[in-house]
Amino acid sequence: MPTGATPVVATCTRDCPSACGLLAHVENGRVVKLTGNPDHPVNLGTVCRKAPAFVRRMNSPHRVLSPLRRRNGTWVAVSWKDALDEMADRLKDCVDRLGPESILYYMGFGERTALKILNARFFAHLGGVTTLRGTLCGGTGYAAQSLDYGPRVSHDPVDLANARTIVLWGRNPAATQFGLMPHLRQARERGAKVVLIDPRNSESAALADVHIRPKPGRDAFLALAVAKYIIEQGWQDQEFLAKYTDNLEAFLDLLARLSFEELLAACDVDALAIDVLARDYIIGRPTATLLGWGLHRFTLGHEMIRAVDALGAVSGNIGIPGGGVSQGFEEWGPYDQDLWGTNLHPPRRTFLMPQIGREILEASDPPVGMAVITAANPVCMAPNSDLVAKALDSVPFVVTMNMFLDDTADHADLFLPCAAFYEQRDIVASFGHNLVGPLLRAVDPPGECRSQFDIFMDLATRFPFAGEYVKSEEAWLRLLLRPLLEKGVAWDDLWRGPVRIPDAPLVPWANGRFDTPSGRFQLLTEVTACADCRDAARYPYHLLTVGGARHLCSEREPGDGDGPAELTMASEVALRLGLADGSPARMVSPLGSLAVTVRHDPTLRPDVVACDRGGWQKTGQGVNRLIPDMVSEVGQGTPYYEARVDVEALS
Repeated sequence: MPTGATPVVATCTRDCPSACGLLAHVENGRVVKLTGNPDHPVNLGTVCRKAPAFVRRMNSPHRVLSPLRRRNGTWVAVSWKDALDEMADRLKDCVDRLGPESILYYMGFGERTALKILNARFFAHLGGVTTLRGTLCGGTGYAAQSLDYGPRVSHDPVDLANARTIVLWGRNPAATQFGLMPHLRQARERGAKVVLIDPRNSESAALADVHIRPKPGRDAFLALAVAKYIIEQGWQDQEFLAKYTDNLEAFLDLLARLSFEELLAACDVDALAIDVLARDYIIGRPTATLLGWGLHRFTLGHEMIRAVDALGAVSGNIGIPGGGVSQGFEEWGPYDQDLWGTNLHPPRRTFLMPQIGREILEASDPPVGMAVITAANPVCMAPNSDLVAKALDSVPFVVTMNMFLDDTADHADLFLPCAAFYEQRDIVASFGHNLVGPLLRAVDPPGECRSQFDIFMDLATRFPFAGEYVKSEEAWLRLLLRPLLEKGVAWDDLWRGPVRIPDAPLVPWANGRFDTPSGRFQLLTEVTACADCRDAARYPYHLLTVGGARHLCSEREPGDGDGPAELTMASEVALRLGLADGSPARMVSPLGSLAVTVRHDPTLRPDVVACDRGGWQKTGQGVNRLIPDMVSEVGQGTPYYEARVDVEALS
């Protein structure tokens, strides 16, 4: 493997839209530093605060270096042969006795690369097992924007160079999409205005010229208030609305039925903020709106996203350089979709990802006899996580592939240790831009760790379909990348550095033609009445479990941040409860309670409390124990931010 001063080209594979271009610096067979690749057109040589944590984590003494089998409640090291022999025998037994649907394959989002498609194909060869539907993250946004535009397409990040105003609507790139930061800084330097819409003072507030703090879950009413104001002033893009939209009369009727007073009360924003935002969308045009993933995390998140889409249409910011309402890209899109293997079997059972605990426990005909979990830590990250733990304990045999004995490993029977991202070769696409990037093997995996590709290829040698499935890494990559190669992308170029996906637009919908049945943009026609949450009387605070700047979801290691989670509260609210900054307290929801340490924030809304997501249960930070396992009305997403809590001082 490469050593010395020459860095190795890499692309970040973690669950983040940036998919940053990186350089892995190797000394004595170890990666000692990750820096940004200056040749990457998006992150432009920058790197987030999580990168040093990745290196520490992957070099951690706590990293598991050999397969482990649980025996009598204790982990025992076993050989790869014994581990995969047993795994294969149990898979075959489940298929023979109960049918392939008795096997659950839980494929998470913790690592997103081309070769991961082959994990699913392995289970397709078994006859089609139970898989997942819905998401813990972006399904609501994808489904909502697909209703308005057709299949989701966003503006390329480099198009921000054409924006005069940038609205970060629930988006926090300083913490959760650092690859955007160079473009936002450049925009500020050339005089563009940045507006932040977020209930809390996020890390990105330092970028903003204006910060609007709506009530959580009420962004639809804020967007409609701005649209109503624009139309009443006569500022709307009448040509766009007349030529390119459907449902205009119904949309105007919706605005007419909602008074300004009702809209302002619903989102808890004053009239001055509406005037400022309306002028930003009209006078400040082109206005680029970047939607955050927080908008997905409500049962009615689709209404919020569709209302912001409609504001983009009313203000004439759709289909123009520097404009758009952008949410994400399809990171699996560049690959050959047939290789998922769904054509190899009849339609099979799926479980709702947001309700995976109850789905497992309620499964019958057949029950779940075995579960295989990759790139995920559902006992930590799924809502109602105590129920998820109980569900996994009910499954006769659970296999998990990871690097550490995390919360999910505590409920598994077989642990298979995986390679880190820069210990393998692959191709990475993004859900935040239009580039694919190479992942080169900078160092060998430590100990007996193996890539998931190697694990599944070895496992498959124990099955009759091995002749069709087992191929070399390069052979599979050439098959997976066929759509790119057929569009003229050179194979060698893919391994030198990032490559833009051919025919991916910088500015979508510029021709006014949308991928809807009518070919026109679809304005929403209704929003749900703005009654308060059913639990508001007993549980007065909206709980926002946000992405932090130092860790990515549950990518921690044992001993990392032991102790109570830090819960941020409005200073005046905390003091009224007798909670000084740093005080211990108890956060309570209908599902239970969690010890926390209170932190004051004088800028936070008084009806909101916030904490970083991803802390492990075993370290006392499992906040998803308090969050109900609900499902969004559109897109089968996870409404984490529907959670309501109370905070109690400890006697």
